Amino acid sequence: MMSTAAAAEPPLAGLAGATHSEKLQQRVERAVARTLAETWKPALRSNQVAVTVVDLSGSDRPAFASHRGTAVIYPASVIKMFYLGAVHRWMEDGRIADTAEVRRAMRDMIVESYNEPTHYLIDLLTGTTSGPELSASDLRDWWDRRNAVNRWLKELGYPESINASKKPWCEGPYGRESQAIREFEPKRNFLTTEATARMLSEIALGRLVTAERSKQMLELMARDFEAPATDPEDQAHGYSGIALKSGTTLWSKCGLTSETRHDAALIRMTDGRRLVVVTFTTDHANERRIIPSIVSGILEGY
Repeated sequence: MMSTAAAAEPPLAGLAGATHSEKLQQRVERAVARTLAETWKPALRSNQVAVTVVDLSGSDRPAFASHRGTAVIYPASVIKMFYLGAVHRWMEDGRIADTAEVRRAMRDMIVESYNEPTHYLIDLLTGTTSGPELSASDLRDWWDRRNAVNRWLKELGYPESINASKKPWCEGPYGRESQAIREFEPKRNFLTTEATARMLSEIALGRLVTAERSKQMLELMARDFEAPATDPEDQAHGYSGIALKSGTTLWSKCGLTSETRHDAALIRMTDGRRLVVVTFTTDHANERRIIPSIVSGILEGY
């Protein structure tokens, strides 16, 4: 779901050197307008799409542009990229041990997009567990610890409006997870495309953690869109990969629900230029053509 309010924070706050590009803005708006003009059933509206593009070709001063880039949106599995960054930050700081089991969980969370390893990693990051309801005082302590990733993001200058405290559920929250929703917060995680584009840009530029850890994260997000599909969620082929030419390289974290279809993609073109393209859509979750239509419009002429 997209809220009617936009986040008040400056665009891509915290991405050092980032500047808004009017030329890139025109490219984004043309791509969105062309996509909106296509035939969709039901009709696709402007407020059902959000897009942010960051051109990393000049990495010292990344250029960016957005369409509804500060709209607050349910992020689907894209949130797992934020947890991936947090795990590497915690390991680098010595707060989580860098073990084979943690590595396995990160792989299963990103490559397979499984929820169980995501739950495991959130527990490690926050020092919390799911379980029965708690007393009022214990719940406040649990809730404070559960927000460890949110506090880290706020320290980095990410918008106050985003939320990264929720475990992904299949049927819904139970026990203390449900209790915390009643007492403290909305039911869902929330992101903006600009916040997502910043996270992926910082991973790509080696700014979030060390360059070696950034490389490890990108290795998990590598998608071979030219190979036969083996992933039941079709993460390589079913999103931005549809729009890409042979020889292009793709890293991404994407996902869908009954309401949403989202992709956070890092694209390296055959001449070496790199673009981050984050596209969120709502109310057209099963429509595979919207994201690649926007991406192809953005890449046209590059």
